[in-house]
Amino acid sequence: MNIRLDRRLKTVAELVRTDKRIADIGTDHALVPCWLYRQGAKEIYAVDIAEGPLACAKATAELYGIKDIKFLLSDGLDSVPPVDDVIIAGMGGEMIADILSRCTYLNKDMRFILQPMTKDHLLRRELYRNGFEIITEKTAAVSKKVYTVMLCAYTGEKKETDPVFAFLGKNRDDEYREKILQRLEKMGKGEPFYLEIKKEIEKTP
Repeated sequence: MNIRLDRRLKTVAELVRTDKRIADIGTDHALVPCWLYRQGAKEIYAVDIAEGPLACAKATAELYGIKDIKFLLSDGLDSVPPVDDVIIAGMGGEMIADILSRCTYLNKDMRFILQPMTKDHLLRRELYRNGFEIITEKTAAVSKKVYTVMLCAYTGEKKETDPVFAFLGKNRDDEYREKILQRLEKMGKGEPFYLEIKKEIEKTP
């Protein structure tokens, strides 16, 4: 039976290195771990904070006849052994940043595949403040909703980001830019500062 991922999850999955140890945090139905297993990944942890989603994850693996995925009950990475690629998708930007801030085994060979549902700009700011950098970003559009997927690394070099980078990041796709401009227009109704950022992004190549 084929495992079908929507564009958001497929974009996430395609950035993962299948020859590495992988953890999918907030795995929900474990579709991404199952897809990665079918692509040849050998060591995968499907992780969730609650028993209910973890039970759904196990059911998905059983449905596809996959027995080698490891299922863990954990608050973020707290109970996850050292891995190489960390997936955190489908959460708010602030929650993703909090999970990463509690990781105890960061190293420069690790990669982080992050897909925030909200507050992309806050996630980027916190990433750079905590020694991460964004390698690349890709757009994923599903049912008229537009998301960005970030591939990140840990460098240990902490720095501040300017507002334009915080909102736009390394994503230069027109549909993502338009989403950000619309968001800034809305935010600017309460705080004109955001309209100035919008003007700067409109001039950004």
